[in-house]
Amino acid sequence: MTDTDELAEPNRLSITSALVDGVTVVTVQGEIDHNTVSSLRQALTPPSGTPAPRTVADLSGVTFLDSGGITALIAAQQAHGEGGWLRLAGVRQPVLRVLQLVGLDSLIDFHPTLRAALDA
Repeated sequence: MTDTDELAEPNRLSITSALVDGVTVVTVQGEIDHNTVSSLRQALTPPSGTPAPRTVADLSGVTFLDSGGITALIAAQQAHGEGGWLRLAGVRQPVLRVLQLVGLDSLIDFHPTLRAALDA
């Protein structure tokens, strides 16, 4: 792993980013709500001009996600553009249930583990 950055909202959200096999892995822990969503949005948006960005968001540590988080995930998927991709890994219940209810699983690939997302 290389190129690690960290964003944090004290006691609420921790986000780390690392480059693994040419893929940006964003690890998120905590609650994603209107107070913390801007950090998530920033972490999942690839730098402009990046050709075919590839990102895995490891959400295995996320315990809560509101509509702002859903919107941020959709925006991140769109920001990856044609040729790039965003995958979600390790999404736990009840966050998984919320994302499935709004149909996000038809827009973004979900994988049970980080390794499965990287290998897909």
